[in-house]
Amino acid sequence: MQDAKPTDPKSATPNSARAARVLIVDDSAIVRQVLQAQLSRQPGIEVVGAAADPFAAREKILALKPDCVVLDIEMPRMDGLTFLKKLMKFHPVPTIICSSMTPRGCALALECLEAGAFEVVSKPSGNFSIGEVATRLGELVRAAVLAPVPKGAALARNAGAMPMEEMESAPSRVALPAAPLASKPKIANTAFRPGLSDKLIAIGTSTGGTEALREVLTALPVDVPPIVMVQHMPEGFTKAFAERLDRLCKIRVKEAEDGDPLIAGCALLAPGNRHMRLVRDGAAGLNKWLVRVADGPRVLRHKPSVEVLFESCAQYAGARALGIIMTGMGNDGATGLLSMRKAGAVTLGQDEQTCIVYGMPREAALCGAVQIVSPLDRIAKSITDFASGALVAQAA
Repeated sequence: MQDAKPTDPKSATPNSARAARVLIVDDSAIVRQVLQAQLSRQPGIEVVGAAADPFAAREKILALKPDCVVLDIEMPRMDGLTFLKKLMKFHPVPTIICSSMTPRGCALALECLEAGAFEVVSKPSGNFSIGEVATRLGELVRAAVLAPVPKGAALARNAGAMPMEEMESAPSRVALPAAPLASKPKIANTAFRPGLSDKLIAIGTSTGGTEALREVLTALPVDVPPIVMVQHMPEGFTKAFAERLDRLCKIRVKEAEDGDPLIAGCALLAPGNRHMRLVRDGAAGLNKWLVRVADGPRVLRHKPSVEVLFESCAQYAGARALGIIMTGMGNDGATGLLSMRKAGAVTLGQDEQTCIVYGMPREAALCGAVQIVSPLDRIAKSITDFASGALVAQAA
């Protein structure tokens, strides 16, 4: 398989006559220097400044008017989440979170996505080199500056100055619970149920997908067919994301482990830095499956890869599957969804109007993989229609 190509229509800079202007906010001088040097080498990007904390960032945002902000989370005087919320309220600027993979950092990063951040990337680590992080940030910056302003943010990007009193009244740290909140009771659908447990839902998504998945999964009933999902996220973030979804949804949501069975009323999320494949559970019969989670080379630049999941669903689920591709950059999952369609699955792509980045669904549509195009707020209904058999007739 070949690497993903920069085919997204939203991958250009905001103005073809100039580069996208970026401000870096991080309390580490070394991180600021490294990111500034690496991002400056990315095509179509100009780093116009750097700030050591949100107070300095406020002044530079008003003076420099950047097109995008790359923001750390854990900083002195004010954390990144608090600053982001104020930024989205008073002076919305596309913001990308660049965070360490500590448990606290992962939890706060997810809150940042809910507050309007465009995407989260991991700081350079053992799994991600400085060059890889810079390349990913460059792609995200070019997409973020053309993305719609997040829901709830002020409509005018050139609104008045962020009130200084709002900055000064901010708490120095966001308080997080000492332990995860207890999950709501879930109905355990462990028994085989013809017409329900013999179907499955496969979902692939990337940039903008955390909030899209939250909207879809929270609308699903507890007896939905089993779900397998790939969301492009770094290792560590997927576990925190699955736990957050589990607290919000009627169904059970968990980060997948090798050998997990597919159970109605349960969604399995591929762990970061691991591929997830569907296989048939030979001991349980033709219509029962489990997942295999394993390391391996990146596919279409991603691990986990939507392509890997969808190809396995085509092989082992065929016409008993519904494949869904949602918001995200690149082409991961497009040909895999086509394989699912050729195997008899029903296939659905999120529409352009409701995508944060219309990349993956666009590529899937262009290669003929998509049967049904749906806005985000109708995808949950399509899943329940598939469970009842109504969606098959619609797609035929």
